[in-house]
Amino acid sequence: MAGKTDQVKGQVKEAVGSLTGDKDLESEGKADRRAGEAKEKVGHAKEKVEEVIDKTEDKVEEVIDKTKDAVHRK
Repeated sequence: MAGKTDQVKGQVKEAVGSLTGDKDLESEGKADRRAGEAKEKVGHAKEKVEEVIDKTEDKVEEVIDKTKDAVHRK
């Protein structure tokens, strides 16, 4: 969510800077917007990594359970 907020904040600064001719504010807005985009991408990547970890944990537990069952059958 912070990424989207930074993007919107950056867009507003860019627009105001462009309308007023304030190149510094416009540049600051671009930087804020890009930082927001980066935060959003990092957030998506983090979610994907967490999904992979969860799936891996489930598979490991499944293998452990199958191994225990196989050992107990002997």
